[in-house]
Amino acid sequence: MNIQLVAEGLGFPEGPIAMADGSVILTEIARGVLTRVEADGAISRVADCGGGPNGAAIGPDGAIWVTNNGGAFTWLEQAGLTIPGPTPAGHAGGSIQRVDIATGKVETVYDSCDGKRLVGPNDLVFDRQGGFWFTDHGAGDLEGRKFGALHYATTDGARIVRARGHLISPNGVGLSPDEGVVYMADTHLGRLWAFDVAAPGELMPPPGFAPGRVIGNLPGYQLLDSLAVEAGGKICVATIINGGVTAFDPEGATEHFAFPDLITTNLCFGGADMRDAWVTGSSTGKLYKCRWPRPGLRLNFNG
Repeated sequence: MNIQLVAEGLGFPEGPIAMADGSVILTEIARGVLTRVEADGAISRVADCGGGPNGAAIGPDGAIWVTNNGGAFTWLEQAGLTIPGPTPAGHAGGSIQRVDIATGKVETVYDSCDGKRLVGPNDLVFDRQGGFWFTDHGAGDLEGRKFGALHYATTDGARIVRARGHLISPNGVGLSPDEGVVYMADTHLGRLWAFDVAAPGELMPPPGFAPGRVIGNLPGYQLLDSLAVEAGGKICVATIINGGVTAFDPEGATEHFAFPDLITTNLCFGGADMRDAWVTGSSTGKLYKCRWPRPGLRLNFNG
């Protein structure tokens, strides 16, 4: 695979969105900003989100919706790499934000569910109805972890539900091509989960004691981050430690594509044939582009 460096010097980039003009808008978690990277590598600021803007997606209203973890990480510099560390003592929780691309105006739409503060919103995906599934990664300090959850919400601010709770470290989230399945990557378990959808915001009852169906567990010490789905149904999950992207078949078989970053965190698809892929190398602050072997799934809403 031929990997092209598009930009560098970014502050732990994540949440890439492929825009129609060839640019990519992404989050810089360590700087609390939303950033546009042009095709030639030029960088400009879209909005100041504060906290820790993590995932990002275009909504049905044309705005960018951001899962903001509220500054859930301390930042460690090790061997020239930026590494996310424990949650700082002053962390109060995260939120769901709406960003006007033209003006940079940022508004908070949700910061709680059922009267409880969101801990560390991480990633999101919109369904055809215009609502969105999002993960709350939870948080971890030196004493232990707060559990995370899988949520669903609507853009009018009227509905937010916790569809599955008591999860270890929910991260990447995506929908199958027919939207009958929500996929969720659990970082610390190195596990890809599948949850069958009964209706928008409603999941089928879980099987037995498990919260969902297991698609696959990576062997050894490999961590999973955010994800994107291919048009043919494979789930491509950014992989940490074994830096790169692991493509899971829905039946569990995997193939790995290496990228030059220990903490490869996310990818998005775009281009006329949906085979252009942009990948965030977060610990080195870089954005890469490559030609993917198969087309990605076109999202319901695009920039």
